[in-house]
Amino acid sequence: MRRWAWAAVVVLLGPQLVLLGGVGARREAQRTQQPGQRADPPNATASASSREGLPEAPKPSQASGPEFSDAHMTWLNFVRRPDDGALRKRCGSRDKKPRDLFGPPGPPGAEVTAETLLHEFQELLKEATERRFSGLLDPLLPQGAGLRLVGEAFHCRLQGPRRVDKRTLVELHGFQAPAAQGAFLRGSGLSLASGRFTAPVSGIFQFSASLHVDHSELQGKARLRARDVVCVLICIESLCQRHTCLEAVSGLESNSRVFTLQVQGLLQLQAGQYASVFVDNGSGAVLTIQAGSSFSGLLLGT
Repeated sequence: MRRWAWAAVVVLLGPQLVLLGGVGARREAQRTQQPGQRADPPNATASASSREGLPEAPKPSQASGPEFSDAHMTWLNFVRRPDDGALRKRCGSRDKKPRDLFGPPGPPGAEVTAETLLHEFQELLKEATERRFSGLLDPLLPQGAGLRLVGEAFHCRLQGPRRVDKRTLVELHGFQAPAAQGAFLRGSGLSLASGRFTAPVSGIFQFSASLHVDHSELQGKARLRARDVVCVLICIESLCQRHTCLEAVSGLESNSRVFTLQVQGLLQLQAGQYASVFVDNGSGAVLTIQAGSSFSGLLLGT
């Protein structure tokens, strides 16, 4: 009977005794461990082994999930990558580039000096001035095929001889347009009968006159005086003394019977003003302006 009682006690208290034995063994192991030493966590052991020799790390448990497994494998692949010296050298040289330069990436551009900027500004100003001047002339001088069209121009010749008495001022008239090739008469400003050119617009005109002077009456007479001269003038509004005029003066000491006297230049006329040719005979004899003497003009611009 007593044996059965002990057997029942052992059956009931057996599990508690086994549990107490395990707890005692754990406490004994903690006592035997050194005071300054502590147990390393599993993650620290794995990190130390990866830093030293980069051994194969243990596979993560399935309980940690697919996200943790992918991140862990990515980190291990990065740590075990081969030592690419060329990549490190390229990155190192990139860091050594100067960082004090401003502007877009690439080699520095050419240095621009103040003289260069001034020259470019002068070129731009010149082009703008030419365009403006061309725009002012376009309404009066239309251009075709890249060439300027002359709006007013003429070339005429004296139809017959014109007598000029001594000490007189005579206006030439009675011109005609030559029929020969090369002569021209553009615009409506010239009156052939009166020999006057009336400006259709205000502008600058170029005039020229070439007169053949016959002084045969002076030959065989007494010696010429200093005041024996002849003048050719192109005057505005027949007022040679009041307005600016074109003038050429010549003496009469030529050995030939006929000599040519020429005058040319620029005059500014207002719209409606006219210009004509005059001969001032300052000698003491009669002079004759021969037929074929010419008078021409051209509108240059406004």
